[in-house]
Amino acid sequence: MIETKNLTRKFGGLTAVENLTFEVDRGEIFGFLGPNGAGKTTTVRMLTCLISKTSGEARVGDYDIGDEEGARRIRSMVGLVPDNVGLYESLTAEENLDYYGVLHRMSDSQRKERSEYLLKLLGLWEKKALPVGSFSKGMKQKLAVARALVHDPELIFMDEPTANLDPESAKTVREFIIELKKRRKTIFLNTHNLDEAQRVCDRIGILNTRLMAVGTPGDLEGSIRGRKTVIQLRQVSEAVLAAVRRLPVRNLVVEEGKLTVDVESPEEENPELVGAIVAAGGRIETVTVTGTSLEDAYLKLVRDFQ
Repeated sequence: MIETKNLTRKFGGLTAVENLTFEVDRGEIFGFLGPNGAGKTTTVRMLTCLISKTSGEARVGDYDIGDEEGARRIRSMVGLVPDNVGLYESLTAEENLDYYGVLHRMSDSQRKERSEYLLKLLGLWEKKALPVGSFSKGMKQKLAVARALVHDPELIFMDEPTANLDPESAKTVREFIIELKKRRKTIFLNTHNLDEAQRVCDRIGILNTRLMAVGTPGDLEGSIRGRKTVIQLRQVSEAVLAAVRRLPVRNLVVEEGKLTVDVESPEEENPELVGAIVAAGGRIETVTVTGTSLEDAYLKLVRDFQ
């Protein structure tokens, strides 16, 4: 759905995005993480054809962002929730959506049906006739999400879509993002919220002008060492210890009915470890993985490339 190769954008002597190469599959939720000034918003603006590239290549769908006709088609097939909502505050919520529906050449019935659906879904239906200038920041953010989806686009770019939202509203938007995926929509999500990225994203790219890593949340967590599996048993017997030591475990520590070992891939190593303990007669009470998280991986990658 999206493919870039050495995509670069400079503003005078400042390089905002450098040699960006990645792919986003159709129907995928792809998260972009990075500190302020990392180039996330600049990347979205290039991919949505709001600004031009300096060099490199990028295709969205079947269209080249550097081609005039391709850019026009890209704009018609994507939705954008920008970092600055940019709504018409003198118009009502319903009028804002209707205006953008007209721009996308939707029929009267299509605009009415789609606006009602989105406003109800996002909890704004009762406010449909109020001017947007009277809305809270959170309500404006939700309306910006509705506006991006009014023409039912194939690909949605979201730049901090849950910013300024209370926990309940943020949950509504996250659930809606997951529902969009079920409908085979592709979502490109810029976020600072690591928990949000971990909850909803299939893959995550970590950006700091250059792309530092791409992978599933689990892949990124496992990219740095430091994880441990902690197994609490009712009793650590000699038979259990012998069974564990026959495995290629690293740094086994035994303490008060608890076994701790270093692991690189808990998903692969833990089943064998648990199986050996149970086969030796061990009674397992809990199994816990501690150590690196997505936050740990993110912070390490960002610091290493500074």
